[in-house]
Amino acid sequence: MYKIDIEPVDKSLQSEIQYILDNKSKPRGSLGRLEELAMQIGLVQNTIYPKLQKPVMLTVAADHKITDEGVSPCPPKMTWQQCLNFVEGGGGIGLFSNLYGFDLYVVDAGVDFDFETHPNLINAKVRKGTRNFAVEHAMTSDECTKAIENGRNIVNHFYERGTNIVGFGEMGIGNTSPATALLSVYCNVPVADCVGPGSGLDKSGVDNKRMVLENAIKKHGISEDPFENLCRYGGLEIATIAGAMLQAAKNKMMIIVDGFITTSSALAAYMINPVVAEYFIFSHQSNEHAHIKMIEFMKGKPLVNLDLRLGEGTGAAIVYPIIRGAIEMINKMTSFEDGGIYNTTINKACAL
Repeated sequence: MYKIDIEPVDKSLQSEIQYILDNKSKPRGSLGRLEELAMQIGLVQNTIYPKLQKPVMLTVAADHKITDEGVSPCPPKMTWQQCLNFVEGGGGIGLFSNLYGFDLYVVDAGVDFDFETHPNLINAKVRKGTRNFAVEHAMTSDECTKAIENGRNIVNHFYERGTNIVGFGEMGIGNTSPATALLSVYCNVPVADCVGPGSGLDKSGVDNKRMVLENAIKKHGISEDPFENLCRYGGLEIATIAGAMLQAAKNKMMIIVDGFITTSSALAAYMINPVVAEYFIFSHQSNEHAHIKMIEFMKGKPLVNLDLRLGEGTGAAIVYPIIRGAIEMINKMTSFEDGGIYNTTINKACAL
């Protein structure tokens, strides 16, 4: 069992923030999700003047021996090759992080490769990949705990530097399999309703993946302890992100959740302490059909649906201008009074 205390969001300013939003020069509620975001961030930061500081993107990487079962069409060496690409600013996450103002760091949580030191690479390797959970538990309790603690320590490092919003992505060939298994065991959803093509499996490949995961869950069972399920079926990057999210919430930081695998980390964190979800911004609905099942289980709503399925944190980066827009709106958009609009009848009509 793993425990961490997180304070629920203080809602004492809710009425005051709502008054500010309702008195912007617009019909009440007409900016929709932007108003919801402004409210959420204002409450998390306990201020009517929320702000975003030093955004960081953490793309966390690890390998998975479950790939021995043919659950991915891609060779495992792509994990470390892509990590080298990302730290040099390449790939989708390199492009979008630079475009939207994130400091991007790749976290080696368990890649089967020895990296040279790089300023954009954080060494948090627990071991070189998880075990094949078709045969044995993916991680020992000590390994899973270490990964969670590594994530917490990484987030604390950036928090102490002034970061108050962090995006999460992942890289790891085969990691849709642990994500799918966690969705199934945490949410009590049959594997057949969770499994998808990942990075490009055909129908026979998806059928094989389904059978591998069903047999693994039958072999190891489902524990009442969410931490134990994470040990059995998770990944080192998934556990590291889960720990990072738990600590970010403890630090009252905003958390931008990316796609299917990153959301499985959010789900693991949620199962450990459901309060963490109050700090989540679900960036998008992935093209992996079961992604929305995770989000809805945590009572969340994705900001956009762009049919993304790349991972890496790309969805989290792409929505950042929307989040910034929400903050600019509450802080800088004119009110009716600012605009010299004082007709009570008009104001009441526009507030409907």
